[in-house]
Amino acid sequence: MELNLKGKVAAVTGGSEGIGRAAAWRLAELGARVAICARRADVLEKTAAAIRKLGAEVLAVTADAARPGDMERFIAETVQRFGRIDVVVNNAGGTGQSAFDAVDDAAWAHDIEIKVMAQVRTTRAAIPHMKKQGGGRIINLNMVGAKQPGAAMFPTTVSRAAGLALTKGLSKELAASNILVNAVAVGKIKSMQQERRAKREGLSVEEHYAKTGKTVPLGRMGEAEEVANVIAFLASDAASYVTGTCINVDGGLSGVL
Repeated sequence: MELNLKGKVAAVTGGSEGIGRAAAWRLAELGARVAICARRADVLEKTAAAIRKLGAEVLAVTADAARPGDMERFIAETVQRFGRIDVVVNNAGGTGQSAFDAVDDAAWAHDIEIKVMAQVRTTRAAIPHMKKQGGGRIINLNMVGAKQPGAAMFPTTVSRAAGLALTKGLSKELAASNILVNAVAVGKIKSMQQERRAKREGLSVEEHYAKTGKTVPLGRMGEAEEVANVIAFLASDAASYVTGTCINVDGGLSGVL
């Protein structure tokens, strides 16, 4: 199966590193023109420069997913630059997990802003353009803990569960407009966040990845590129009859489908 995104425009939030960077790279590799946003301008521009070496057109927009107005501006600048928007990858958001009684109101509010409201705002801004052009794809990054919450996983699992409800509800509401809405639930994926966790635990990155990988049925942590491949599938014509679903990319970690 050959995926082809030539002529498409994709906007990726949190696109400077990790899964967002890998997704933007893969979409550009398949022929899409890509817009990426993130808070740190220096890291964002390095990613944009690397993707441009593929020969792809890239727009880099400094924006904070937790700040009202920034996601709307990101979509507006994308459409202004490229004239359309076909794919939105809502990737921004961290993985903060704590015991319930250790999470205060400010932490709850921030988590909901960056994981739920950012997806709401980005999607709301993109929908009119997608309807006007006859369709589009919205792909929401999530985590397997949203389906199978555990202890000391607050506030992330609650925010992510809301993201699943948003995905399912939108898929039904937007189907008549040929806008397909899906989610990708990740497990333990190699990332800068994982590397920072290794540092906190006093382990080398390799030691942390090896230790964590033993908890996954496949015996290793996932690569960001493996998540990007699923995102690319959902963005392509190969997934033209897939909407309202959430695909686990977790090496078999989750106990639920």
